Amino acid sequence: MSPETRKHAGILIIIIPTVIYGGVSILNFLINDPAYMQNPLRQNLFRAGHAHAGVLLILSLVSYLYVDEANLSLSWKRIVKTSIPSAAIFLPAAFFFSVLKPDATEPNGLINLAYVGVALLVTGLLVLGVGLIRKKKVP
Repeated sequence: MSPETRKHAGILIIIIPTVIYGGVSILNFLINDPAYMQNPLRQNLFRAGHAHAGVLLILSLVSYLYVDEANLSLSWKRIVKTSIPSAAIFLPAAFFFSVLKPDATEPNGLINLAYVGVALLVTGLLVLGVGLIRKKKVP
């Protein structure tokens, strides 16, 4: 693993406790906030945001195990190293921020951040996949 990739991985590992904090926050809502329990839309989007944050951070770490082995230029490797973790920000943000009001009956416009997150995730995964499949040039 290159030093740059190791640094990125270290940053992600340091960020993972924020997902743990999010889980504790949702647990607190479940136990202490009757308004949260009366809004299934908010419950579902908060649950989805929390799950996506955790899964996408772990997927980012897994992708870092492969990115240095991919037959990609340094620029494309940086795209992979930033796009997949960025999806771990945009997708959960869309779910959380679109229903911040306890009485929300539909998501607000911030739900569109999910499309940005999806585009980043798909880009990073496709680039990494193609880079891993490409045949290395023999000198």
